[in-house]
Amino acid sequence: MNDLRAAAMQSKAWPYEEARKLLKRVEKEAPAKGYVLFETGYGPSGLPHIGTFNEVLRTTMVRNAFHALSDIPTKLIAFSDDMDGLRKVPDNVPNQEMLREYLGKPLTRIPDPFGEYESFAHHNNAMLRRFLDRFGFEYEFASSTEYYTSGRFDSVLRTVLERYQAILDVMLPTLRAERRATYSPVLPVSPRSGVVLQVPVEVLDPAQGLVRFEDEGQTVEQSVFGGQAKLQWKVDWAARWVALDVDYEMSGKDLIDSTIQSGKIARVLGGRPPEGFNYEMFLDEKGEKISKSKGNGLSLEQWLTYGPEESLAFFAYREPKKAKQLHMGVIPRAVDDYFQFRGNYPTQPVEQQLGNPVHHIHDGNVPAEPLPVTFGLLLNLVGVMGADATKEQVWGYLGNYVADASPERYPELSKLIGRALAYNRDFVAPTLKRRKPEGVEVPALERLDRELAALPTDARAEDIQNIVYAIGNEGGFENLRDWFKALYETLLGSSQGPRMGSFIALYGIENTRKLIAEALA
Repeated sequence: MNDLRAAAMQSKAWPYEEARKLLKRVEKEAPAKGYVLFETGYGPSGLPHIGTFNEVLRTTMVRNAFHALSDIPTKLIAFSDDMDGLRKVPDNVPNQEMLREYLGKPLTRIPDPFGEYESFAHHNNAMLRRFLDRFGFEYEFASSTEYYTSGRFDSVLRTVLERYQAILDVMLPTLRAERRATYSPVLPVSPRSGVVLQVPVEVLDPAQGLVRFEDEGQTVEQSVFGGQAKLQWKVDWAARWVALDVDYEMSGKDLIDSTIQSGKIARVLGGRPPEGFNYEMFLDEKGEKISKSKGNGLSLEQWLTYGPEESLAFFAYREPKKAKQLHMGVIPRAVDDYFQFRGNYPTQPVEQQLGNPVHHIHDGNVPAEPLPVTFGLLLNLVGVMGADATKEQVWGYLGNYVADASPERYPELSKLIGRALAYNRDFVAPTLKRRKPEGVEVPALERLDRELAALPTDARAEDIQNIVYAIGNEGGFENLRDWFKALYETLLGSSQGPRMGSFIALYGIENTRKLIAEALA
């Protein structure tokens, strides 16, 4: 444990760098509340998505890294902003006409369009909790509505009213003239309509929480306590940090300005902004920012159909401050990279293990089950087998290449086979198109056929690879790349492919000779 802690104090892996910032913040002693508090935020006007997963995952990685550095207890709160007013009706829910009648009202006071829970927010909060539980995250759920209505935010609301002008001095210079005219840090809930109002507010009595505002032409005096008001976004974020004494919260690059302004407001309120960093946003395959409303990019469900959860965690771990394209094409590489790093982990010294992504994905408890074939090789195999290939057929081919090949012996591989079949069916098979060999490719394939015919059926992949290399070097190609490209395009129907010795050993020599015969016919 001491060796691990010493190595973690020096590690350049980003979760440890973040954890060391946090350790410096608390000065190596537990805060007065008795624990270090991590927070993630969630807007429940829509369903949880891949960004929700990434934020909780990355925060958990920093929390685990902190545990390696310190024995101070920690807590993670997943906070739902469920008292926000509904701004627009989401495209992916039923009963949209009904929801339009409730625009502007807090999400917890809007009927559930699915008819399952007491409100729209309760439905989406339940989805969030199921979502987080599915991935085994350790967290405490918190509801904005519950915090406001129970009085847990009354103290910080009172401070907001006492320092109202100082907050305005922070916010007004950042707003356009039109917005400045109506801006208020406090958003009262209309006693008439139940709508969260965006109107100017006059503070009457901070101690009693009393404010005055106009509501549909009438002057209303009302307390802000007990859920009768909520705070404007950036003020709300700052007030939450102060009320809960949040120590760490990360957010997307698009919230950098909000982070800065909320930090200033937190100081006005007498608190200290949390540590954290801003991660980059995901892009689609065209390099455009992913948008829920546009529907571009990739959903969590899509990724998990074609790749395991660990491969998504691997993708999320690497270079969080760099914009990355997120689309179907990145899944196979992420799967293979994850298993490659996992395979390297047991033999690495502790310093390298702490920089290995799988250490952070599994909090140091890295599975030992080997993966005898790559996901890329599986995709090439099922690609030549066709869109109707079955798991049983794939296991039959694996018997040529892997000793004791069975679902019982390799349960993770069994799951990957199912995903490879799905990925091939949905994305690879429709694009495969074999071309006829030409020029020097023809005699090279004929020689490959003769050489394979002379080999035993259980020839080693390395021996087959040596033959492939020799033909490429002696067959009149300008470079080996042209020979491999020809093999991929004429035999597999793709511009890219696997290590051919491994593929031929897996697919079988006789089956490969049939592919060559079809190409030369």
